[in-house]
Amino acid sequence: MAHSTRTPLASPSSGQPAKHPAKVDPDYKTLLWLVALGFFMQSLDSTIVNTALPSIAHNLGESPLQMQSVVVAYVLSVAVIIPASGWLADRIGIRYAFLAAIVIFSMASLFCALSQSLNQLIAARVLQGVGGAMLLPVGRLAILRIVPRPQFLAAMSFITIPGLIGPLVGPALGGWLVEVASWHWIFLINLPIGLIGALLTLRVMPILKNPAVPSFDLSGYVLLVVGMVCLSLALDGLSDHSMVAVMLILLIMGIAAVVGYGFHAHKHSNALFRADLFQNRTFSIGIFGNLFARLGGGSIPFLMPLMLQLALGYSPVEAGLMMMPLILGAMTVKRIITPLIQRIGYRRVLVSNTLIVGLGIASFALIPADQPTWLKAIHFFVFGMFNSVQFTAMNTLTLKDLEQRHASSGNSLLSMIMMLSMSLGVAAAGAILSGFTVHYHEQVLSAFHATFICMGMMTMAAAWIFWQLEPEEKQGKPQQQTEVGLPESS
Repeated sequence: MAHSTRTPLASPSSGQPAKHPAKVDPDYKTLLWLVALGFFMQSLDSTIVNTALPSIAHNLGESPLQMQSVVVAYVLSVAVIIPASGWLADRIGIRYAFLAAIVIFSMASLFCALSQSLNQLIAARVLQGVGGAMLLPVGRLAILRIVPRPQFLAAMSFITIPGLIGPLVGPALGGWLVEVASWHWIFLINLPIGLIGALLTLRVMPILKNPAVPSFDLSGYVLLVVGMVCLSLALDGLSDHSMVAVMLILLIMGIAAVVGYGFHAHKHSNALFRADLFQNRTFSIGIFGNLFARLGGGSIPFLMPLMLQLALGYSPVEAGLMMMPLILGAMTVKRIITPLIQRIGYRRVLVSNTLIVGLGIASFALIPADQPTWLKAIHFFVFGMFNSVQFTAMNTLTLKDLEQRHASSGNSLLSMIMMLSMSLGVAAAGAILSGFTVHYHEQVLSAFHATFICMGMMTMAAAWIFWQLEPEEKQGKPQQQTEVGLPESS
């Protein structure tokens, strides 16, 4: 295959949307399988760890209620690297960026499996996030530049399927591996997948450098990194009451860095995210709405498997299987989201659905110790449906009115905000759970119930942001957006 000699094909000169075929040209299938493989690795690893956290904690001699750092380390690392991934691919070439992503991800997975302490595992997860952050953006960039435009939508649909399968099977697979082998295998299974991916990358992935890529905004990037890391660490560290002074310093440093970047974006001609992005009202509302509305939803994959195992007595594989209704609910409602938004508009959908999702999170506090499993499954399925509506509506609102010149940076910022919000949500949930655990002493279920109520209230507060949308605004037809970085169900 001579993909490296192909050039991107422009859209039809007529300006009319091209009709895409049902199938992609066979010449591109191997490349699509490669990108899909990378997407699967990244999406699987974002969920497979959650079910295994109690087993990991037991093996490392840690409290299972204070393992949020394992999740935060990975998600935060992904958020930090996303802004640099596109520039890096343009600078060194798509082939080498994608190969580096696979190699880093695979080697970090090995280091995770070899970890003998929590700190070692956290360090390995940070490195794993560096690789995971580049897999999907660089893969998408390869498809955008190689696959002919009429086949682009079909190609993106093809690689999206593994991204849906990953979170669907991840929790159950993680629980099963813990029971039949050990927690180390949730990381070791990445090694053969990574080897296949690396060999395929050298064979079919084009180099495709961009010699016209501008210089990287290093000073702005440093401000963003300091802001995201300090804010996440400040929330994560609140679970350790002896470190309150340090966490307060980190919180102030994080806020100062974010404010500093705001001034930097106004005056720097090559800023990663220009300040004029926020002149678009719907984009601004969408970005801030995503940041706050995802705090609660992002904590669910972390909190729920813990509650099922530690408070309700489920085995790891049973806890993993119980997460499947959430994903199935999200997949079931996909087809009706666009007609729903077209019928009643973004403002009504997002204000009402944000309140419903917040109440749905808080409703997990109503789960008693003796509730039948089938009733929990229905509860999770319904919540998954509303959660999917929320994520899709927020994403399409954020991106739909961006000018073409802002599309790339706007999409990158949305991806970063999604991951940052999940990091902050998990960190906040861990800190709140730790506080309630002390308050309720041995009543672990009560601590989880109180935590769900708090996370639900955080989510409902985001409805005020979406209320700022103009009631009479004609929002237009929603674009077919999907999660860019993690699947919606995450």
